[in-house]
Amino acid sequence: MKTRWDLGDAVRVMRNVRNDGTYPGEETGALLMRRGSIGHVVDIGTFLQDQIIYSVHFLDAGRIVGCREEELLGADEPWVPSEYEFRQKVRANRTLAADGEILVAAGGIGEVLKVLRDAPGGVCYHVHFDALPGRPLVVPERALAPLTPFHHG
Repeated sequence: MKTRWDLGDAVRVMRNVRNDGTYPGEETGALLMRRGSIGHVVDIGTFLQDQIIYSVHFLDAGRIVGCREEELLGADEPWVPSEYEFRQKVRANRTLAADGEILVAAGGIGEVLKVLRDAPGGVCYHVHFDALPGRPLVVPERALAPLTPFHHG
């Protein structure tokens, strides 16, 4: 397998990295590194013989975290921060329509499938909304809001 980065290369993590249960001393699901953080490759290995895993030392946090190649970007490559990330639950903060047809009502709940950082006009997302089973939409960041629990009161 050909690796994209070598030992010592500076890389940026493109999504929040959470403990999948393999990082000692932290609860499963705990945030290990925030997206956008920069570290250096200190080891390269494989997982299940078909995935390259880079051990990345995030000096500022004092952590070495295993990252898959698709989670990393060269530290010198353009980075566009995003509000949301893969698998994050969101809600539409306005009605979403196409060709005059309402597709998702304001408040509709969805899940981010992909972050599109290089979309014209700014960051957009592929979002699967509960109201549209099997039909993901490309939605600009400004049309989304974080999903917050409903409080009775």
